[in-house]
Formats: sequence, structure tokens, C-alpha cells
Amino acid sequence: MKFSPRRDTQTGENTGTALPPSTSSARPVAGIRSLTIVALVLLTLGFGASHAHAQAWSLTKAQRQAYLHYYAPVILQRADGNNNKQGRDWITNFDFDQDGDFSNNRVNWLNVYNYVNASAYGTGAYSNWRIRPTLYTSLIEYMEGGSKSLVLFYHVYHATDKDGNDIHDWERVEILVRGVTGTPGGGSEYVNHVTATMHGEQLIRRPYDTGGLNFMQTATGKHVLLWAADDNDWDKGSDPYGYHAHALWHVKTPYSTIASRMNTSAEAEVNLHYASDNNVHYVFVPEGSPSAVSAWKAKPLNYANASSLSSHVDNGTEIPWYSTKRITYELQDIADISPTHWAGNQWYIHWLTNDYRYILLESPILNEAGQPEVSAGMQLFYLRSRDIGKPDGVGADAAVLDKKPIWGTYSAELNSEIPWSQDEFGGFEGLGYDSYGRTRGAASGYYDSHNSYWWQHDFFVHSGVITSDQTNYEAGMWLVGAWYTAANGGFDGRWVQLFDDRPGYEPAPAPTPTPVTCSQTSAQQCEINGGTWNSTNCTCRALCSGCQIP
Repeated sequence: MKFSPRRDTQTGENTGTALPPSTSSARPVAGIRSLTIVALVLLTLGFGASHAHAQAWSLTKAQRQAYLHYYAPVILQRADGNNNKQGRDWITNFDFDQDGDFSNNRVNWLNVYNYVNASAYGTGAYSNWRIRPTLYTSLIEYMEGGSKSLVLFYHVYHATDKDGNDIHDWERVEILVRGVTGTPGGGSEYVNHVTATMHGEQLIRRPYDTGGLNFMQTATGKHVLLWAADDNDWDKGSDPYGYHAHALWHVKTPYSTIASRMNTSAEAEVNLHYASDNNVHYVFVPEGSPSAVSAWKAKPLNYANASSLSSHVDNGTEIPWYSTKRITYELQDIADISPTHWAGNQWYIHWLTNDYRYILLESPILNEAGQPEVSAGMQLFYLRSRDIGKPDGVGADAAVLDKKPIWGTYSAELNSEIPWSQDEFGGFEGLGYDSYGRTRGAASGYYDSHNSYWWQHDFFVHSGVITSDQTNYEAGMWLVGAWYTAANGGFDGRWVQLFDDRPGYEPAPAPTPTPVTCSQTSAQQCEINGGTWNSTNCTCRALCSGCQIP
């Protein structure tokens, strides 16, 4: 995906922050990997090169897309959508305002209520916007002996956070699927665990935990149920920590209970682990799962229906399930956004130099057509958010490539720790060991990468075992050597764009139903025979089981 700004913006040199070195002489130099070490690591894993080749197989692009659709979450969101905040809690996309500039996303999103009002009155204002609720995804595919596993990533994008004071909020969901067969949900395939972001913590749930993992299982998907907080910041005086600023929580209420209430006047609320009766105002449903869309009667959000799909209530308002706003979302690629950080691109439009990383790319970042958007080699990426609405222009924090979950280097927690210690893993620094005693450098062979640069294919797979309060150790494994190659049955989708960008796409308004014209004779006959006539669908309901009504 390419973003073309409509206006000139200041360069990084004018931000008041010194640029990190980007010349070849100042870049980190990747050391030569030890083939001996890689071979020993492969043997430690229990498969040598010949064994890996004998067992290796790969998914197709269509299968990878299918898996991401099949396991995409259903997000039950609380909203704070009154008092000029209508639509504020919608999930959206990085270029909702169609100007190719991410640095004004917060400023523009604070006016989303004007988009909603313009929709209601049909003024045409803001009609160029494309809200397009989006989860940014990627997929890691790897072999363990003869068995294939997938790590699925979903990044939930909100344009503002914490009462609209922060720019770019991207809560994360990670799903580990084992026993992959090539058919989503087929054979002995199972979800090992799901990890969701609750601010600085990564909370993991496994099927055997109390309350377990709750999924919406349909013919077209297995969708983990997650609850999301609204945009409001933490009210320290009255609220417990963690239920604010779009934090994600695993839903404890079984889907069967929700399904029995979803079209009734029962109060729209769900129980979470450690919190009960949490309001639900929006339901975001993956458009790639037709059965889920049908069950929820979810609609794509567009300019014509924006007002009717806005909650218009505050976060404390209790509403019936039938009044929840059900909206479809689409999948796009994390790799759509990564090139915007690259020092060889117009990074200064969107980002600042306050946070940056060198990444050694063995292969280029590819677009949907398979064409490179970022070249191979040691590349520099600028990662701090730029926010033109701030006096100093500095956004709240760094972007996805600087977040631990994209590298798997977070500390997995079963329960929230308030205040959290995060039990630092130290993956980037080379301090973090896996269950086999390996550091990042030992797995990749790039020992000089420790605390210096990321190798493109660094990734830590959590096993799901919790190692509470242990620093520099997590249960799981660093993926080893050339795990990502097709020859070894691997695929690193963090650097590949799988989904069509559909630039400028606006979902079509739902067609207006054709009016039903009932026969006057049929209505009269129904009344004569003691029935109750329904003029909406031209049917007659008997008042007793023995009545004979035509």
C-alpha cells in the first residue's frame, strides 16, 4: 500500500530531535551466522534438514487469508458516544480521512461526530471519509517436526485514545493454532491459547483455564469473544484500573448465553475475568465470516448509515441487546503500514525520530502484487507517532514495529498485575532465554544483533505455560534458523501484504427493501376466520391450534 499525502509537511530535521545515523558506515553490521550453531539448534529441536524437508509443506495465499478470516475475533465494545463524541469509539483505519497523512488522525477524528451529523442530515460534508473499520493482520507459519502451527495477529486500530488526548491506539490479539491441516477448523486443529492486550500487559487464556476461551463457533469461523473498553481515560477516583482506553479483555460469558439474548430486550452486558456486567454498545464482526455476519445481522459502515450505526449513548448507559450497533470490519495487513516507517520513504509525514529500530531484512517487504516496497538489507525505521495537534508534535508512543508482541517478546500473564511489573523478558537485548536455553542470537545466529538490531525473522512463540514473576525467561521457543523458508514449511507474513487495499472503497448502502403489497381480500378473509393479520409480511396468524385459516 502506498500513501500519497496531499500537502507538504515538515521533515524530521525540523522536529527538534536529532536524526539517528542512517549512513552505511554508521549502521549496525550484521555478523556472519555460525552454521555450526544453527545445525546444533536444529538437532536440539529434533529435526535435521532432511527431516524438515520430508515433512515440510506450505499454505497457499488463499489458505492464509482463509485462516485469518476464520479465526478473526468478534469484539464487543463499550462506547462513550454522546456529547459530540458520536462515532468516537468506532474501529477505523489509518487513512480514514483519505489524505495520506497519519499525523493528523487524532485531530481529524475528534471531528468524527460532524461526520455522523452530516450523515444524518445528508449535507455531503465529510463524504470523502472512509471509516472502514479495520483489523491489521499478519500470520506466521512454521513446522514442528511434521506438524504445522500458525500464529495469527490482529491489531485493532482506533484513531484516538484516552479521552481523545492520544493518537493511534492499536490493541493486539495473538492466536496460536496447532495441528493445522490447510482447512480452517479441520481435522485435529485446535487453538492453543489467545493473548490480548490490556495496556502494558499481555493477558493469555487457554481452553482449560477457569472460564476458558469463549468462541462464537459458526460454519464459517471460530471467533474468540473479546470485550473492548471505550476511549475514556482511567478515572482514578472511581474506577478499577484496566477498563478504559480500548483495553481488551477476554469474555467469560459463553456465546450460547449471548446468542439467546442478542435479539431480545435483555440488557447488553457481558462478564469478564475479574469484572461483571460490562456494558456492550457495539459488536464488530469480521466481514469474511458470512455466518457470523448473518447471525449478528451486522452491516458495513458507510456514509449513508453512519448516524444509525453510532451508539449516541455514554459508557454508563445500559441498552438492550437488540439496540447494539452491529458493524462489520475488514482485514488489512500490518505490512501496509511498515513501509511508511522506512527511512527510504517519506516517513517524516507520519512519524518522528524519537524511537527507531534497525531491522536486517533478508528479503524485501512485498505488496499484494509481490513487488518490493522496502529493499532487503539493513534498514532503518522511524517509529514514534507524530501528532500535529500536540505543541511539540510528539505522539503518545511508538508504533507496531517497536511493540513487543510483533516480535513475541512480551511477558505472558494469566492474571493482571496492578501495578504490572511486566516481568521483562529482554528479547531484544539478548537476555531472554527460551525453554531450550536459547537467546535470540543463538536461534538466528546473529549474536551481534543483541541490543543492536532486529533480524527480520526473529520471533518468540509462547507455549502457553505461564512463568510468573520470572525475568529473562518465558516458556516457549525462539524460531530457529531458516524456519521461515518454503523449503522448511515456513512463512513470515509480517512482511507480506495478503489483502487487497481497495483504495477509496466505500461499502455500498444496503438496498431498500421492496414494499410489500398485501391482498385486501386475504386480509378480510383472515379477519372473518378470527385470525390476526400481519400487513408487514402478508401473513395470517391463527388464535388457536385448531383454527383453519387460509
